[in-house]
Amino acid sequence: MNPADLAAHAHQVLQEADIAELPNRYRGKVRDNYDLADGRRILITTDRISAFDRALAAIPFKGAVLTRTARFWFEHTADICPNHVLAYPDPNVVVAKRLDILPVEVVVRGYLAGTTSTSILTRYRAGERTLYGHRFPDGMRPNERLPQAIITPTTKAFDGGHDEPLTEAEILEKGLLTAEQWRTVSEAALALFARGQALAAERGLILADTKYEFGTDADGRILLADEIHTPDSSRYWFAESYPERLAAGTSPESFDKDFVRNWVVARCDPYRDPIPEIPAEVVLGTAAVYIRAYETITGERFALPDPAEVPLERVRRNLAAAGLLGEPA
Repeated sequence: MNPADLAAHAHQVLQEADIAELPNRYRGKVRDNYDLADGRRILITTDRISAFDRALAAIPFKGAVLTRTARFWFEHTADICPNHVLAYPDPNVVVAKRLDILPVEVVVRGYLAGTTSTSILTRYRAGERTLYGHRFPDGMRPNERLPQAIITPTTKAFDGGHDEPLTEAEILEKGLLTAEQWRTVSEAALALFARGQALAAERGLILADTKYEFGTDADGRILLADEIHTPDSSRYWFAESYPERLAAGTSPESFDKDFVRNWVVARCDPYRDPIPEIPAEVVLGTAAVYIRAYETITGERFALPDPAEVPLERVRRNLAAAGLLGEPA
């Protein structure tokens, strides 16, 4: 989608989802969550884009893209692993089972890639060859496919801290998960990733890596939580150009959603300085990339709403129609 096509929708952002009739609000970086007395949780994915430990902007339709992409994948993987979803009353809203989130984030990687301190490429370049309990040979190229997908677990930083690398032995020694829980989540994660790679390949995409979160329900069952295979939780590359770029030693072609982040970094130290006002063309360019990602990943068209629609009013209307407003604490 061309950013110019979105100009009439620049005002249609869901910056906040503060709904007084709903109880027990928890405001995350992107989602506003409400816990109901009956064990359900309402998760409203806003259009906030967060980086550098702060909210930078609101991107039109970003929340709907993430929610609808995750819905596509939840529905296409429910036979592999049960998930927390109960209903979708609105394009930005999931009603889910409230879970106790397991303290391990399960990252699955199919390629020697990444830029963060916990990524296998960063650590491989630093000279490490045993990573997350896996042994890597010398001479591997950046972004090269691994012989098989591997799990590189990290701690789940609930308090806004940084994730730390883990091995299977450490997970069990520290009592983060039981042996049975680890077997369940690791087998599920690898199967989910294999399904994701297969369906992505049909769309001309490579699913290079992703992360999963799991939790337990009131009966102790392990369910897939949060989101799955979205542009924010996963690294996608375009398959057609991958061989040429790998041979040339250049980065694979991907959905470049970092317009906002790159624009900010070029103009200030985002950890110390005030953030300049981000221009509309950067915001709309990012929105166009998110919509393109949704359409490419799912094969479904993203229909733009009437420009007169107010996102928060629509959310409230749909929650009311689902009988979810005025729920007791």
